[in-house]
Amino acid sequence: MGVQIGELIPRREIELQKLYGRKVAIDAFNAMYQFLSTIRQRDGTPLMDSKGRITSHLSGFFYRTINLMENGIKPAYVFDGKPPEFKRREIERRKEVREDAEVKWHEALESGNLEEAKKYAMRATRVNERLINDAKTLLELMGIPVVQAPSEGEAQAAYMAARKSVYASASQDYDSLLFGAPNLVRNLTITGRRKLPGKNVYVDVRPELVVLDEVLKELGIDREKLIEMGILVGTDYNPGGIKGIGPKKALTIVKRTKDPLKKYQKESEVDLYMIKEFFLNPPATDDYRLKWREPDEEGILRFLCDERDFSEERVRNGLERLRKAIESGKQKTLESWFRGG
Repeated sequence: MGVQIGELIPRREIELQKLYGRKVAIDAFNAMYQFLSTIRQRDGTPLMDSKGRITSHLSGFFYRTINLMENGIKPAYVFDGKPPEFKRREIERRKEVREDAEVKWHEALESGNLEEAKKYAMRATRVNERLINDAKTLLELMGIPVVQAPSEGEAQAAYMAARKSVYASASQDYDSLLFGAPNLVRNLTITGRRKLPGKNVYVDVRPELVVLDEVLKELGIDREKLIEMGILVGTDYNPGGIKGIGPKKALTIVKRTKDPLKKYQKESEVDLYMIKEFFLNPPATDDYRLKWREPDEEGILRFLCDERDFSEERVRNGLERLRKAIESGKQKTLESWFRGG
């Protein structure tokens, strides 16, 4: 879900080419849910191999990552670790939502309503250890850095961006800003033509760049106040926030009140100060190495084609694109070196 403050956040569309040569830390779970939700058959069934193992996420990670690299972007994927204890309630709520959606998915299938079926199938998306491990295996075979966060992947990606290990954190959620990411890129892994849920309408989804300093300047607050504002509206750690407070009202409150959380703590079932501290100083690690390697092409063919029933022709075409993207990147780097740039 993420913090719902988007209506007040200044952002600008950018072309993928504007990120050429940039390192970007991608919230892997955020991307995985996107792939599992959108890469499905007409009735909502995910892509699967002959053994019934889901492969939608592998298709997403393989082809979308290649697309990023063709645009000169150097992606690193950051995977979630253990969530904070105060997120337990939201995790349970999401589980109930998925279970309810799964029931409605099968009911829609039985009634022959494929559009409804796909809608509920997308909401029923879930991630498990097998899917996570498969994704890590593929990315490592592709030579893409994989970073294991101690807690929230989004917090780790923001930490890496703040340390300038990468240019930006990439996620759909604005939580990255609360975690201190100086630059946030949205829509990175879902760029392209997309159908609006429940409507026969298609829109072009383009990457967006959000700069933390510009956000704070536009809103007239500092990061601490931005965190307080997010908490009042509602985060993954206190879903729903404080009743009756939306983004605009929250902004007014944090500007006028020295300690706004004190007033509203009694209305919350969780410790708001604990959430604030988590955003200010989230668990993060320095134990990561961002090194992009040559892909193991034979390993990828074995994993995707022999083990997961992917089309060998399509995978070989993807590998050819990946090879050319890497060679192009090397050539650009070499040209830049000779120019002294």
